[in-house]
Order: sequence, then C-alpha cells, then structure tokens
Amino acid sequence: MSPSSSSLPLLNGRGRKFAVVVARFNSAITDSLRDACVRTLESHGGTVREVPVPGAFELPLVARRLARTKKYDAVIALGCIIRGETPHDRYIALEVARGLGQSALETDVPIVFGVLTTLNVRQARARAGRGPNNKGTEAAWAALEMAQLGEKI
Repeated sequence: MSPSSSSLPLLNGRGRKFAVVVARFNSAITDSLRDACVRTLESHGGTVREVPVPGAFELPLVARRLARTKKYDAVIALGCIIRGETPHDRYIALEVARGLGQSALETDVPIVFGVLTTLNVRQARARAGRGPNNKGTEAAWAALEMAQLGEKI
C-alpha cells in the first residue's frame, strides 16, 4: 500500500527528525531496508539519524534510549530475523517485538517495527527489494504518519 492511497494522509516530514536503528546482522537485507527507509524519510523532508547495532536483539535498548531523548518525532527499528533449524529465531522475534512495543509505550514516542521475520532468505530478499514494496519504505511511511498524528493529538 502506498501513501498515495486515498485512505492515507498526505505525508510530510518537513521539520521532523527521525532515528533509524539498523541491525547489522543479515546486512544484505537490512542495508536495503535502511536505504529505502532513509530515502523515503528524506524525500518527504525529514532529517534522519542512523544508528547501527549488532543484531535485532539490540534494537529495543537503543530505540528506547533514542526515544527517551525526546529529540525524535519517531524511531524506526529495522532488522531481519530468518527462521533457522532451531526455535532461536522465534525467541528473538518475540523479545524484539515486546521490547519495541514496551519502549514506545514507556516513552510516548512512536517506535516503528520494521523487523522482517521470514521463513527463508528468499522471502527476506523479496521484502527488501527495490520499489514501493520494500518494508523499509513502509516503515518510513508509518513513522511519517505517526509523527503527524502525534502532532494532532
């Protein structure tokens, strides 16, 4: 779904600041998510600070610290968790989701969940490819919309 859809507001990032926290693990995927996210935020007038972290598990701590500064209109967490032969990926995904959600509630700053949780690398590549279906682009749209909404509430 693109922001030109009639159900979405006109997205405007002018004067807004965003932090993008990116997991380096699975960097072939997360670099593409980051590039699409940053490009989208900047094309809508937003200012972006990028913060790399080792992996998805580290996203909630850094996202919370950035949100607590109150310098950002929204924080975006980008990562990629691919199912493996053990249940490890599910434990990580659950904790990352819980931590990011809890951090948003505690800080009252939107924290967007841009973490892929796929069954295989092929699915991850499909969600991080070029074009408007890149989940980094979708995460940026959500951050722009939440920043605008926060201003209205």
